[in-house]
Amino acid sequence: MPPTRLHTTCPLDCPDACSLEVSVSDGRITEIAGTSLNPVTNGFICSKVRGFDRRVHGELRLLSPLRRVGRKGAGDFAPITWDDAIGEIVSRFREIRERWGGEAILPYHYGGSNGVLTDGYLDDLFFARLGASRLVKTLCAVPTTMVALGMYGKMPGVAFQDYVHAKCIIVWGANPKASNIHLVPYLRAARERGAFVAVVDPRRNFSANEADLHLPVLPGTDLPVALSMINLWRDWGSLDRSFLERHAVDLEPLLERAAAWPLERAAREADVEAGDIERVARVFAESTPAVMRCGWGVERNRNGGHAVAAILAMPALLGKFGVRGGGYTLSNNGAARLDRRAALGALEWTSRVVNMTKLGEVLTDGVEPPVKALVVYNCNPAATVPDQNAVLRGLARDDLFTVVFDQVMTDTAPYADIVLPATTFLEHIDLRVSYGSYGVGPVRPVVEPLGQSKSNLEVFALLGRAMGFADEAFQWDPVEAEQAALRALSMDGADPSHGSMWLEYDFPGTTPVMFETVHPLTADGKIHLVPSVLGPEPYAYRSLTDERYPLALVSPATSRTVNSSMGEYALPELYVEIHPADAADRSIANGDPVRVFNDLGAVACVARVAVGVRRGVVVIPKGAWRAASMNGQTATAVCPPTVSEVGGGACYNEARVEVERAVRAP
Repeated sequence: MPPTRLHTTCPLDCPDACSLEVSVSDGRITEIAGTSLNPVTNGFICSKVRGFDRRVHGELRLLSPLRRVGRKGAGDFAPITWDDAIGEIVSRFREIRERWGGEAILPYHYGGSNGVLTDGYLDDLFFARLGASRLVKTLCAVPTTMVALGMYGKMPGVAFQDYVHAKCIIVWGANPKASNIHLVPYLRAARERGAFVAVVDPRRNFSANEADLHLPVLPGTDLPVALSMINLWRDWGSLDRSFLERHAVDLEPLLERAAAWPLERAAREADVEAGDIERVARVFAESTPAVMRCGWGVERNRNGGHAVAAILAMPALLGKFGVRGGGYTLSNNGAARLDRRAALGALEWTSRVVNMTKLGEVLTDGVEPPVKALVVYNCNPAATVPDQNAVLRGLARDDLFTVVFDQVMTDTAPYADIVLPATTFLEHIDLRVSYGSYGVGPVRPVVEPLGQSKSNLEVFALLGRAMGFADEAFQWDPVEAEQAALRALSMDGADPSHGSMWLEYDFPGTTPVMFETVHPLTADGKIHLVPSVLGPEPYAYRSLTDERYPLALVSPATSRTVNSSMGEYALPELYVEIHPADAADRSIANGDPVRVFNDLGAVACVARVAVGVRRGVVVIPKGAWRAASMNGQTATAVCPPTVSEVGGGACYNEARVEVERAVRAP
């Protein structure tokens, strides 16, 4: 009997939101492929999603609710019923709320790989009614989002398919090959048509046949490089002052900050060739159309928000807007807006705010009221949150009631008191707003939920009813929940209710043209070149060097993982990439066991001597699980819990480490 082929949308953490065709035989997924319902998908998908059946049908899949029967962290559990699990959770929540107040309950989640319905929907309503602490999701994108809102009001940016029109493309702090693969064909097509492509990244991800120039800045030094380019344009007389007078404010304060970074000084700070900075600046200034692809790698240090602001100012300073393929791309999800109040009613959630990057500190150093209950879903903090050892100490607290709701037995789940089995995106209804391509993709189940797994919608509806909350939303089934969201979703003129498997926006000419068909969404309609979110010292730079630990650690996405999803099988052995000269200085050979360490912790893994990583920088892949390393530590063990002044974002790339040869454990 031939397999059944069903359509859905990929919600995993990537700008592409691919349209998928899934083949199913006898209730099992046999193939996952791309379609062209989302035109950007163009019939192909990444290897990560092609192999996602390994998670759906994998040996670590959770199939029933569990109660801990051993010590925390040991992973000893016994199956229980859903009624028992919900009953115990509600009983403990009531006890905690009565003694310490609702703020003693902390929801801990991140929705990068979720859609509208499975993160920040019924779950937010439930925790608001509970009076729980509010979580600020700062592990990614908060500084860049706040800067984009402050400067442009999160105006829709250049569509991927319009990159073919550009004569100059700068990819700054992003690696589309790992986490945005459907941009890559457009980059290649643009270059075949004569475009100049430059990549700013500490690691070489594009070959000389794919990019004209690689600028390997030291992590955290993007700001001086960007300001030096702006300063060059002022000196050359390249600024489009007519455009700026009409459409921007605060030009002079920005130019004053840029003047502090002449070319040679910035080149020394970033440890790159001054001539390379000048070449990128000149080609970008002289090319029309020209586009900047700014990624989220830029933000992951204390200078990051300021650097993003300088980068996003560049197209405005040169008047690169008003033509197809001209401007910038950051996140395009602002083109769709969900009015949660219209869907769910008023949340009235005014409890204290907790920065998720500070989880280890919050759980171990004490806050008032203390966190007595932790609900972890849509994330795996034991592997992904900075200062891993502090996080693990906090999770091991016997007086902390922890619920983990996930698809598989993650690194965090062994510390739970109650574990709940969650559905994957291939087993439930959802809506994915793309933050790259311009569209919204319905997520549809292609197989029945495995075992007793339930969706986020179902579980938070169960909890809401068990707590006695009267909101109608807790009575919805998944279809009703989706219909309420569709009614509350605006898509720049498109009708999201017609039920297609790919809902496109209604921009004139199909894709937006910045400053022609779309304009800034700031209150005054102007570009704010010095947005207030930069604080009292806009464009201030802080050196991040540490003499004791001379190597800068970055943990980028890879072709195998963009976060910890699929890390249980995608990264079986942890490694650190190190430049040949840095390896030679430390008598390290390819394949040697090594120890990557600083004052926070140490990661025991294997060395990969690689010419792609620049000198002074080492790379441990993002998303690894503890079992992949030789000592149960991942890159987050040496990442500080420092937060940026712009949005309180996680500063993963501030990790400074040393690497030494180690003796492999027998």
